[in-house]
Amino acid sequence: MPPPLSPHLTVMANAALKAAKRLLRDFNEVEQLQVSIKGPGDFVSQADMRAEATLREELAKARPGYAFLMEESGASGQESWAWRWVVDPLDGTTNFLHGIPQWAISIALEKRLPDGRSEITAAVVYAPVVNEMFWAERGVGAFLNDRRLRVSARRELREAVLATGIPFAATSPLHRLAFARTLGILMPQVAGIRRFGAASLDLAWVAAGRFDGFWELGLKPWDTAAGILLVREAGGFVTGPETDEPRESGSIVAANPHLHPRLREAVIDGIAAARARSL
Repeated sequence: MPPPLSPHLTVMANAALKAAKRLLRDFNEVEQLQVSIKGPGDFVSQADMRAEATLREELAKARPGYAFLMEESGASGQESWAWRWVVDPLDGTTNFLHGIPQWAISIALEKRLPDGRSEITAAVVYAPVVNEMFWAERGVGAFLNDRRLRVSARRELREAVLATGIPFAATSPLHRLAFARTLGILMPQVAGIRRFGAASLDLAWVAAGRFDGFWELGLKPWDTAAGILLVREAGGFVTGPETDEPRESGSIVAANPHLHPRLREAVIDGIAAARARSL
C-alpha cells in the first residue's frame, strides 16, 4: 500500500481532478471541431486557459500565500516566495488539438532553500484519458495511482527504448541540429526511440520503467518540474546535458542509473557537433 497523501499532495491531486473534468469534456469535442472552417485552435487555447484558471483557483484557495509559475500567465505572487506552484495545465496541447489522447496536467511544488536555491518537494502528473495519476514527494517515493514506481533495470543501450521531443517550427536552429546529431548517434545503438508529445508524461513513463530514458532541449520549467521529481524518487538520474540541474538550462537528460551516463554523453556530443557546424 502507498503512504497516505500528504496535505500538499492532496491539494494538488484534487486540483488536477477538478481541472480534468472540463478538459475531458473539451477533448471529446475536438473531433467535431476538426471539420469546421474555423478549426479547433481557438477552442483549445480557451480549454488551456480555463484549466489554468481552475488550477489557480483551487491551489490558491488551499494555500493562499503561495506564488505561481504557470504556462499561460507566467510568474505571480511575492518575489520573495517561500513556496511556489509550477503548473502546466495542458501538457501536450498539439496532441489535444489533434484528438490524440496523450496529454496531461502537471503540477509541482517548489520550496525556496535558505541559500536562495529551490527544490521540488511534491509532484503530480495526471493523464485524465487513462486515469493515471503519477505522484511523488521528496524522500517518500514515486507512485502511479496506488503502485510504487521504479525506473527500469536495463543496462544495455541495445535493449533500451528512449523517448525524446522532436524539434518543430519554433525550435532554434542550433537545437534542431543538435537533435539530428544526437539522433544519428543513438539510433544505431538502441531498440527504439519514441516521440509522444508530452514531456511531463515522458518523464513519468521513465519513472514507471516504460521508457529507459528521455532527452529534450529547450524545455520550460513547467514542462519538467514535476517529472524531474518523479524520476528521481523512482531511482533514476536527471540532469541537464552539461549541468547537474536541468531546470537551469531548460534541457534535460533522464534515465535509469545504468544508461544515464551513455545517454548524456550522446546528447553532449550532439550539442558539440551542432555548435561546431554553426561556427
